[in-house]
Amino acid sequence: MEEFRKRPTIKEVAAVAEVSTQTVSRVINNRPDVADETRERVKRVINEMGYRPSALARSLIRNRSYTIGVVTAGLKYIGPSRILNGITCTAEEAGYSLILQELPRFTVIDFMPVFNNLLSRHVDGIIWAAPEIGNNRDWVDDAESKISVPIVYMTMETRKGISIISVDNCEGARLAVSHLLDNGYRHIGHIAGPLEWWESKKRFMGWRETLMAAGYSEENCHWVEGNWSSSSGAEAARKLLDQYPDMDAVFSANDQMALGAMSVIHARGLTIPEDIAIAGFDNMPESEFFWPPLTTIQHDQHQAGALAVQEIIRLIESLHNHTAPEAKANILIPEIIVRQSSPRR
Repeated sequence: MEEFRKRPTIKEVAAVAEVSTQTVSRVINNRPDVADETRERVKRVINEMGYRPSALARSLIRNRSYTIGVVTAGLKYIGPSRILNGITCTAEEAGYSLILQELPRFTVIDFMPVFNNLLSRHVDGIIWAAPEIGNNRDWVDDAESKISVPIVYMTMETRKGISIISVDNCEGARLAVSHLLDNGYRHIGHIAGPLEWWESKKRFMGWRETLMAAGYSEENCHWVEGNWSSSSGAEAARKLLDQYPDMDAVFSANDQMALGAMSVIHARGLTIPEDIAIAGFDNMPESEFFWPPLTTIQHDQHQAGALAVQEIIRLIESLHNHTAPEAKANILIPEIIVRQSSPRR
């Protein structure tokens, strides 16, 4: 059996490279105050010896863990999983580790056990990536006064003095409904997501307000609530077709429900978009391959996760530089992707 190989230390690297340990540290941290020839020699020795800087040592020296706590929920849904992917990739690029805590349910009211668990692991900051549903954000102001590390929140209503990364869901719905109106559709139904979700409420609001601004009324029989799933979209489409016979277009609050609706429209012997046009929301990868390909709202959830990491690092750096961190609200503006399911032919 090969004898256990001891990991080389920074002192051993310095001795072989014939420089000080401070010079090795400067090279590792990509400091500019090192001669090019010396830098190349130190890098060569590091590679030859297989030296790996100790993250623990770096934490002790700089009095920080380079770890971000992430609280999420509902990873079975496309949105939270895409956001987490953006968080993971960006944190890794920035040299931060993640401690992930997935909530067993969305409606967490007692927030302190969640935060205490992360704080006990010495995280430098926390990203609360679970979506806003019902009253599961009532504790935010209280948390800001009790938690000793910066917090960035995602997918929630903006509040003064709190860092938030979100998408303008109301604007996304406006884009979809305006597109349908511009194509001559006048009886536009809506398949809403679960209206306890803040995102669903905003998309519902965008649908209703855009119709009203164009001079068209919105009635209860013109919309049905789903639960984000394709099966709920199918059930909602059946109800809409029965209770809103004049309907000539549908705006679905997500692409999965749109898929279910499209299957029901086809089963009723109707043609998309000649009889009924349809537009979705999220631009999930499969939507391009629906039949016909689905017009949808594109909002970059991966980018939202990346922005959350950039914002939490900015807040962390402000604290370590002893400057008062200024909270920001970053609102991403979506765009419409027009495909064959909506334009009049």
